[in-house]
Amino acid sequence: MVQEKKEKKKFAKKLLHKYRMVVLNEETFEERFSFRLTRLNVFVAVGLSAIFLIAITTIFIAFTPLREYIPGYSSPKLKEQAADLAFKSDSLQNVIRMNDQYLSSIKSALMGEFDVDRLNRDSILTETISSGEVQQINPSKADSLLREEVAQEDKYNILPTASDNIDFSLFPPVKGTISEPYNIKNKHYAVDIVVSRNAPVKSVADGRVIFAEWTAETGYVIIVEHSYGLLSAYKHNGSLTKAQGEMVSAGEVIATAGNTGEFTTGPHLHFELWNEGNPVDPSEFIDFN
Repeated sequence: MVQEKKEKKKFAKKLLHKYRMVVLNEETFEERFSFRLTRLNVFVAVGLSAIFLIAITTIFIAFTPLREYIPGYSSPKLKEQAADLAFKSDSLQNVIRMNDQYLSSIKSALMGEFDVDRLNRDSILTETISSGEVQQINPSKADSLLREEVAQEDKYNILPTASDNIDFSLFPPVKGTISEPYNIKNKHYAVDIVVSRNAPVKSVADGRVIFAEWTAETGYVIIVEHSYGLLSAYKHNGSLTKAQGEMVSAGEVIATAGNTGEFTTGPHLHFELWNEGNPVDPSEFIDFN
């Protein structure tokens, strides 16, 4: 016990023992300046210097651009670019989703698939989810009169939502006799016009060709997208004169009539007209005779 106390006193004495550090001129041995030091002072100075150095380094890393050069840290510019790319990726996903829906609608037009119930816009049948039953709601007299008035006004208008100042007319794709008219019940959303082989098939309006390919059932098919949500489809052609992506004008030849495809019985044009994804009767808006 006594020995330990002596050793502690001896260690403390060493720490507090004073030393003198002198700086001399090497040639003249003249004393330039000197310091009085103890081991404790040296340890404290070194410790404070280390803490100061660590603090300064931390500040530089945290609040200055120097951290970009340290592995594991990314620059603000890279973060900004990553955020911009993430935003663009999300926008592209939305565009792809909209294109998929659009292509699905075109596929339905090509395959002749359509839900008849969706065509009846005046239907008053609604399904109540709470009861799980279909209830028939009888319209009021005023509602019936308004529906009849609107139907009469829009009977010959293919663009019911367009302004009265818009002059938009459809050009007959061919001239001939209608062999099979438009019929919703039979799911024939088109008119078949008898024409001679290789007769010119013309675009009904200005637009862009969005489909021009061969199909097994309907032969050479070309579909043109027009303004105001209109689509026109021409099937069973003998050949096509326009390719996908080309712009066409009203009355411009886009194909020649023929008898191609499995679902054909002779030279004719199978013509479809779609407005906002809904098929319409072309004979109500175009004179084929």
